Amino acid sequence: MATVAEQFVQVLRQAGVQRIYGVVGDSLNPIVDAIRRAEGIEWVHVRNEEAGAFAAAAEAQLTGRLAVCAGSCGPGNTHLIQGLYDAHRSGAPVLALASQIPSQQIGTGFFQETHPERLFVDCSDFCELITSTAQMPRVLRTAVQSALGRRGVSVVVMPGDVAHLDVENPAGDHDFLVQQGGVHPPADQVDQLARALNAAERVMLFCGAGVRDAHGEVIELAGRVLSPIGHALRGKEWIQYDNPFDVGMSGLLGYGACYEAMQEADLVLLLGTDFPYEQFLPGKRTIQVDHDAARLGRRTPLELAVHGEVDVTLRAVLAKVRQKTDRTYLDTMLRRHAKLLENVVDAYTRKIEKHVPIHPEYAADVLDDLAADDAVFTVDTGMCNVWAARYISPNGRRRVIGSFLHGSMANALPHAIGAQFAHPDRQIISMSGDGGLGMLMGELLTVKLHDLPVKIVVFNNSSLGMVKLEMLVDGLPDFQTDHEQVDFAAIAAAAGIDSVRVTDPAKIRDAFTTALSSPGPYLVDLVTDPNALSIPPHITAQQVRGFALAASRTVMTGGVGKMINLARSNLRNIPRP
Repeated sequence: MATVAEQFVQVLRQAGVQRIYGVVGDSLNPIVDAIRRAEGIEWVHVRNEEAGAFAAAAEAQLTGRLAVCAGSCGPGNTHLIQGLYDAHRSGAPVLALASQIPSQQIGTGFFQETHPERLFVDCSDFCELITSTAQMPRVLRTAVQSALGRRGVSVVVMPGDVAHLDVENPAGDHDFLVQQGGVHPPADQVDQLARALNAAERVMLFCGAGVRDAHGEVIELAGRVLSPIGHALRGKEWIQYDNPFDVGMSGLLGYGACYEAMQEADLVLLLGTDFPYEQFLPGKRTIQVDHDAARLGRRTPLELAVHGEVDVTLRAVLAKVRQKTDRTYLDTMLRRHAKLLENVVDAYTRKIEKHVPIHPEYAADVLDDLAADDAVFTVDTGMCNVWAARYISPNGRRRVIGSFLHGSMANALPHAIGAQFAHPDRQIISMSGDGGLGMLMGELLTVKLHDLPVKIVVFNNSSLGMVKLEMLVDGLPDFQTDHEQVDFAAIAAAAGIDSVRVTDPAKIRDAFTTALSSPGPYLVDLVTDPNALSIPPHITAQQVRGFALAASRTVMTGGVGKMINLARSNLRNIPRP
């Protein structure tokens, strides 16, 4: 007769799970042993359960399938929480097994006792405790379908002694729903949207990750209403490429004319975005389209809320929208966008081959040049977010994964681990900050252990650059943000990973070429300028005063990579009289 642990693994295999990320421990022993004896599933040893949760989050985001992580009782599963918050807020279908102390000891203050069924409630849609064999396999199947159906985290808590018991109920066969149907907007909402678009003289489209399957429809609508297109950080990879209407990105990491286009429009259409920074939104003249009705209107007042998938909604409304002929607003914003980018491009193109420490902008631009057309970039929170947002060029095939909603540090390397397991033949590049890499540096050993061909690019400025910027915005002198230089190349070499430390900008291209062509893992340690910071496209008078007080000698601008070429190209598309 099968044990609960064996049935647990059997259900995961029915759901298409190929691996579990975690660190082995006594309360997990029955599950680990069941994996050892099962076919088609493996245990992926990481050095910290937090990294296992991040890895599962990246795998789930890239594949759309369920990914799984596990932690043993007490500290083992509490380590999971940072990565699970990231997965849940990113919409990644992840199942976490939080094993528990012996069931008869629960409530006695036993060694390593915690209450995971309480702890993980805030970072999951489903969090339940299995204490009886009669609950299997139903509770586990419910957890799996919740993660897949709600695109979030499910947590199953189970004592190790329960996992040892023989099952009561057979697993049988089961088909989990993975591909969901689309949400079609009500006809009256489509009609109202069409009337608003036809009546407005200056329409601006602002796109988030929800336009993933709607690139063609968004471009067609922009051409119909002659609208500039801006995007949030998570929308960049889905809408910026092949886009003659692009005016950049809004938000704290933004650039270009996106903010101005939004403020000067008489109708802003939010498409598939839950953009959280209301100070960048006009606060009026706004319509929102989203498949999740709970998100409608929670960031800004709406003139109209439309509940539907972006692609389905736009296909429906395009049949009712008239062609506009006045390009004045669109062409003005395209020219303004190009001018804004031209004004800052010198920051990373002038004498870059002689600038020491290295301009991180230049390094990111070279990396973008050399990376594969279908590369996956994983990006640390902080200044690496800025460099990825401004220099990594989307093309519809590349992916960019980061902790963009939870904002956790140290995510890039463990995300890269999950991405590489999900796509073993794809180029995976971790854009790591020295602060983030230092937090979970043990995962270099994970990369080496599994011989993952991850390419780790460390932007090593010996500083918590984003925190420094936040202090400057508040008019405070930076304090405790800088630290002594660390030679990450030497650390990687000691772990058995090929590496190089680069201090001369003239050697960056060769270093990247060597790293990206290496068949195994490779770390490039770039010693970059700690004073290379970046300001958002719109700052308040109070923030300007803060900069003046605290940052009179700090470089706040930066280039914008090949987006300047896109802006110039779009200018050429403006019809001449």
